[in-house]
Amino acid sequence: MRTLIVVAIGLVLSVGFVFAASYLGKDKVIGAIVFISLWLIFCCFDYVNGVKAGYSAVGELGVHILLFVLPALGAWLAARFLS
Repeated sequence: MRTLIVVAIGLVLSVGFVFAASYLGKDKVIGAIVFISLWLIFCCFDYVNGVKAGYSAVGELGVHILLFVLPALGAWLAARFLS
């Protein structure tokens, strides 16, 4: 359940970053790049905390690939197709 919540939050934030960049007069791709960079940092931090909490590194890696890729893909699609 936590994974779904984090992915949903990431998708909302990805679209928010793209629209914020557009609103501020910047290219939408810049908003997507900033989001993806910050989201990668968050995912790495969350991965390390999960491993420290006792979860297996391989199991956490599988979950965090989804946690990173789905919102990053959402940011790219939002920058490409939303006007």
